[in-house]
Amino acid sequence: ASSSNLSAGRCFLLRPPHSRCRRPRSLRASASLEQEVKERADSPSPSGTSSQATRRDVRNIAIVAHVDHGKTTLVDSMLRQSKVFRDNQVVQERIMDSNDLERERGITILSKNTSITYKGTKINIIDTPGHSDFGGEVERVLNMVEGILLVVDSVEGPMPQTRFVLKKALEFGHAVVVVVNKVDRPIARPEFVVNSTFELFIELNATDEQCDFQTVYAIGLKGKAGISADNLADDLGPLFEAILRCIPEPRIEKDGALQMLVTSTEYDEHKGRIAIGRLHAGELKRGMEVKVCTPDDACRIGKIGELFVYENFGRVPVESVSAGDICAVCGINDIMIGETIADKVSGTALPTIKIEEPTVRMSFSINTSPFVGKEGKFVTSRNLRDRLYRELERNLAMKVEDGETADTFLVSGRGTLHLTILIENMRREGYEFMIGPPKVINKTVNGKLLEPYEIAAIEVPEEYMGSVVELLGKRRGQMLDMEASG
Repeated sequence: ASSSNLSAGRCFLLRPPHSRCRRPRSLRASASLEQEVKERADSPSPSGTSSQATRRDVRNIAIVAHVDHGKTTLVDSMLRQSKVFRDNQVVQERIMDSNDLERERGITILSKNTSITYKGTKINIIDTPGHSDFGGEVERVLNMVEGILLVVDSVEGPMPQTRFVLKKALEFGHAVVVVVNKVDRPIARPEFVVNSTFELFIELNATDEQCDFQTVYAIGLKGKAGISADNLADDLGPLFEAILRCIPEPRIEKDGALQMLVTSTEYDEHKGRIAIGRLHAGELKRGMEVKVCTPDDACRIGKIGELFVYENFGRVPVESVSAGDICAVCGINDIMIGETIADKVSGTALPTIKIEEPTVRMSFSINTSPFVGKEGKFVTSRNLRDRLYRELERNLAMKVEDGETADTFLVSGRGTLHLTILIENMRREGYEFMIGPPKVINKTVNGKLLEPYEIAAIEVPEEYMGSVVELLGKRRGQMLDMEASG
């Protein structure tokens, strides 16, 4: 749970709801609802002026969940069963966690794209982090998709980060397929988990359509799924079918002016900066000139050098991309996250990405100890400043300000783990610097001083319960519920 960052603000113990129950939606009801959605999408608008259409050959989904509920392992099985790899190919576990720190810590830090093909339909998949500190990674990719797979552990049920990511998805109006994972655990309680998840939908003011979610039961590690927890298929076929049936087709402006919102950037030594995003309208072609628009309506001209789409576990060069698909663009070296690649003549900017504000601040300064220069090769304030401001180009949830002196910088993030990952990456890159203790960021709204707080669910052996309650009490924690588990 969020107990790793208890040093700041108040802490709450999450109370699982028990008051209402739901039955999983039947396949027949699901199919009829999807047919109704298709009929509405294909019917012309009353004015007859809209050129909106849907792409039946593409689905865009994000996989979201609390930490350790099995997102990346589930993606592994989806890739294997869609024949992305050769039968004799050696594939490591959690293949989407390609970063060194991710593999060492066993967590996902960055959102990553991949795609599979099932029955002629391309499914773009975005694997997202589970820790609340990396919530900014989830927020910035949600506008690239039409639906989400909400993965929930069959024992723990909805946890604090489950609430956060689901709230963001519901605000976007996305369709949700709930995947109850790890149903082979000895103490699995899938019915309780489904009812608790339904309660969470109600608490977050989901619409009636969103509350009528399809439930799929799965064992991500073994690559099995089914509509019933007691009757799983030998593969993930039921999950793929649920994605095709319940996740809406991308709605696009087929004849509209080109628009693509940049939601992520990468850097390649040969290609330079690579912009990744979903094409909302028009058609993007290799070599065409485009307009790059910022949210404040400042525009500049750029040219598409190379164009890629995601196929299986890699990027494939293409000559053109149609609206509704997710693609990667090279050739515009100064492009930033939140900017729009638009038509050269009539293009306009899309609404920018909104990210929750940071909650913790730390000071970074140059090393002034007698041992300066012993471990790192970048030791000056200019080196430190350039690296921190370069981090802002990719890490939207982070903020950097100049400190009281020229050698000090204030770095704000979503939690201590968020800042720890930055510190460790910089240390490995050869930067040498000093850091101060983390401090909570307070803000004043309508004359009231507000501080950030976290909802924490803590599971401990009974003999340590008193010590944990005492620790939380020192941090002004308010206990909402306490119950025995197992």
